[in-house]
Amino acid sequence: MSATTTPVDASDTPVDASETDTAPAPAHRLRRFARPAAALLSGFVLYLSFPPRPLWWLAPPAFALLGWALRGRRLRAGFGLGYLAGLGFLLPLLVWTGEEVGPVPWLALAAVEALFVAAAGLGIAAVSRLPWWPFFAAGVWILAEGARARVPFGGFPWGKIAFGQADGLFLPLAAVGGTPLLGFAVALCGFGLYEAARLARARRALGASGGPATAPGASTPGAPAAASGTATPGTFSAASDASASGATAAGASAPDAPDGTPPATDAAPPRTATDVETGTGGAPSRTGAVPRGPLVAAALAVLVPVTGALAALPLVDDSAEDGTATVAAIQGNVPRLGLDFNAQRRAVLDNHAARTRELAQAVEEKREPQPDFVLWPENSSDIDPYANADAADVIDEAVRAIGAPTVIGAVVAPETGKLRNTLIQWEPGRGPVATYDKRHVQPFGEYIPMRPLVRIFNSNVDRVSRDFGPGNKIGVFDLAGTKVGLATCYEAAFDWAVRDTVTHGAQLITVPSNNATFGRSEMTYQQLAMSRVRAVEHSRAVVVPVTSGVSAIIRPDGEVVAQTRMFTPDVLVEEVPLRSSQTPATRMGTLPEALLAALAAAGLGWSALRSVRARRTRTQ
Repeated sequence: MSATTTPVDASDTPVDASETDTAPAPAHRLRRFARPAAALLSGFVLYLSFPPRPLWWLAPPAFALLGWALRGRRLRAGFGLGYLAGLGFLLPLLVWTGEEVGPVPWLALAAVEALFVAAAGLGIAAVSRLPWWPFFAAGVWILAEGARARVPFGGFPWGKIAFGQADGLFLPLAAVGGTPLLGFAVALCGFGLYEAARLARARRALGASGGPATAPGASTPGAPAAASGTATPGTFSAASDASASGATAAGASAPDAPDGTPPATDAAPPRTATDVETGTGGAPSRTGAVPRGPLVAAALAVLVPVTGALAALPLVDDSAEDGTATVAAIQGNVPRLGLDFNAQRRAVLDNHAARTRELAQAVEEKREPQPDFVLWPENSSDIDPYANADAADVIDEAVRAIGAPTVIGAVVAPETGKLRNTLIQWEPGRGPVATYDKRHVQPFGEYIPMRPLVRIFNSNVDRVSRDFGPGNKIGVFDLAGTKVGLATCYEAAFDWAVRDTVTHGAQLITVPSNNATFGRSEMTYQQLAMSRVRAVEHSRAVVVPVTSGVSAIIRPDGEVVAQTRMFTPDVLVEEVPLRSSQTPATRMGTLPEALLAALAAAGLGWSALRSVRARRTRTQ
């Protein structure tokens, strides 16, 4: 019986015959675990690209490996492989969330957040057989990141790919399109690297076999089959596989199609006579050449992010458009690590007041310059200074000593209603003159959703005996003539929370934080990297005062010019540039993310349309 030849869409990307699974039965059973292992490994490699390791360049190879695992899979397989990649990435990345409360919250958070990576895996599998698929696949990843940053409970954007690129080549793109464009560039480069390697491997296989005129497993129209049985786009006969110059091992199963179409091998589909003449149809031409379109797509997927990042370098500017300001960041430290650090709330307050008075002494002795303003961390006074006169006196004395406006992080406890995580502008001789209430309070940290249900799994929820409530006003303080934007701790992870301050006039950004509950974990370094990316994204200096470290002062180009160690009292004093111009990322806001989401939607829609057409063809 002669082989069946099926016409194919000339726009399909060519497929590497060496990716087909045609191994003997024992090898086939072993290879069944290859792609799941690759997906899990890709997630772990992605984790390794994040701080405190300066291995940002591991991110593109991680996406290349993920591309290999997902390309050509069925939707269900894509979801499962994506979930494994998500676990490989998020389990080690978020281990700090269980630092003091045990493994259950950590495992639950990673398991839920990995579902978004699973959804990305499903989408990437769906678009993976489209022309120019690396672009669609990178868009799908950003679409999933955008969803994860918004739901549930206001989202959890920790682990956005952009936050691992503070030292990377692609960082200037943050000034063009914010964290979505930066993450898209990294993913696109990785998928492009895989596609380039795949096409190069196919080309070598064709060269080794002398450039066959037809794909393995398909005979030229009118020619007899190489072996008994019918060769379809999803199967090889034994003899035809043997004739493929050993490019694939015999007997392994074909990869699944990304949608409802029948399983298809990663070998190029059989071609019509017209395809043979023109070299189209997604298969090698009679000359053995890989079609030009996929080669161009692969090359551009790698080159566009790199050249775009280089072209964006002029946007990374740390010049002082509006002069400079001398800023001091106070790290008072905490009496002990863990959830019980604020059991000695007065000690935390006294530590920060003492460091401020020491700075005042150093200024008087000319060992430090006089700061224009001083920044204390989040929760530097867990005693409400509005309700406790003694706490107010301690703060006021320290502020008078330094003689500069000071931002105090306090817990404000109204007589009724929810607590407030508040930053207070405290002026020497005047006291508190302005406040900013944290707008995005942390679920399961500052408030407990579904408290009765959560209590079943972890009794630590009752440590938060009174929930915090969110504020509703954008935070910009006028400190000695400098407009300072305020994003409290967790808010630095959210694009809108930082951008709002710049669009409302901030010349400098501060991210007061309290990381004492996370011990000596990687969390504080991950958060510091976010602030470095924000500095470039909005072309602003960023000051990060932290109760227990790591505190830092960052220039608008992302460079850390001063940094403390963890769990040591310290003071940082630096002159930083003030800027008022806005980057394209600041001006455009969510537009780049919306365009990338539209790209993903277009790819998913195209894939769905092709699936519908394939079903209709089979039923005719």
